[in-house]
Amino acid sequence: MADTDTDLRSASMPAAPPFSTSKLDGLLDDAGIDVLVVTSKHNIRYLLGGHANHFFSHMDAIGISRYLPVLVYPKGRPHDAAYIANRNETGMLAVRHGEGRPLWVATVRPEASGTEMAMRLAVDHLRKRGVEGKVIGVEAPFLPVDAARLLQDAFPSARLTDAYRPLELLRAVKSPGELATLRQASERVVDAMLAVIREHGPGTTKRALQRALRRAETERDLTFEYALITVGRSHNRAPSDEVWMEGDVLSLDSGGNLDGYIGDLCRMGILGEPDAELEDCLGEIDRVQMAARGAIRPGAPGGDIYEAVRPILAASSFHDLDFVAHGIGLISHEAPRLTATGPVPYPDSDAARPLAAGMVVSIETTLPHPRRGYIKLEDTVAVTADGAEGYGDAGRGWNRGGR
Repeated sequence: MADTDTDLRSASMPAAPPFSTSKLDGLLDDAGIDVLVVTSKHNIRYLLGGHANHFFSHMDAIGISRYLPVLVYPKGRPHDAAYIANRNETGMLAVRHGEGRPLWVATVRPEASGTEMAMRLAVDHLRKRGVEGKVIGVEAPFLPVDAARLLQDAFPSARLTDAYRPLELLRAVKSPGELATLRQASERVVDAMLAVIREHGPGTTKRALQRALRRAETERDLTFEYALITVGRSHNRAPSDEVWMEGDVLSLDSGGNLDGYIGDLCRMGILGEPDAELEDCLGEIDRVQMAARGAIRPGAPGGDIYEAVRPILAASSFHDLDFVAHGIGLISHEAPRLTATGPVPYPDSDAARPLAAGMVVSIETTLPHPRRGYIKLEDTVAVTADGAEGYGDAGRGWNRGGR
């Protein structure tokens, strides 16, 4: 299919991309980037208004290479953008066209198979638009070395630089549609976890609980991503044949994906009734969570979330309490990035920046109790115009199993 092919385009094509080009252009200006070469599935999905290759939803490897979508975006010239698609996307693109939902990019080339072929097609497009001596923004963690080498060799006077930061800042404030999807994802994950807790009792293994949770999330039209499960006194969250027994606590931490967006929450179960010590443990965790939630509001520095919980953690009789807050959306631990000392290493680039309505934050407090087990809550909180709102807030106390 030639670069000028119009089979996958339409006169009804939207006049503008499904994101703010002026915002993206400003972010690229700040980063000194002249043209973007985007290769991550999540950013491709975002920039193309939700388009994703269903064949490669759960894998990338095929034959002797891997799937590599490429979106070329010259700063200030969205009309010169191009999407380099895999050959097997032709049918999917045709369906979109037939439904009146063609991609906004003027050039769509579903001709690639493998990393080098995809990048050669991108280079061909770039040559026609002139990038010699320019700064090319790439996603270094998502650009295979053979494709990166091919791109650099094609434009020896150009400089490749990382474009991860401007792209995540573009996604940081969610649209109403994105927020609705995140709310649904969160509510469905929690609903699935509570159903699994209710329907299982003594003698259930962690592997059986994971299988049940996968089914429950699938029944709720989610794509199951993971489950981190503990039972009894253990702090090990890997799948195993450990058994949930009478009197034991259960921690269910799961991620379910809805149309690309992640619902990521944690809820607690118990077989029997919680005693006073367990009530105190979860009550202290909830106190930390609610303090963090109280600091979430538009205009407040993101680091205020950590400042709000610091005195509670310092004064708590539970010295092992651990707290982390991070952005959530198309991926986990996206902007706003609020700490440089959390479990996933990155700089706290947004700790001093103001929160904005439409940002979404996951907050999680964990108590790895030496005798009572792994006790945790994880909540998803959206920044609203006048404060914050929790998504999927059901089941934040002790949920009884086997009922």
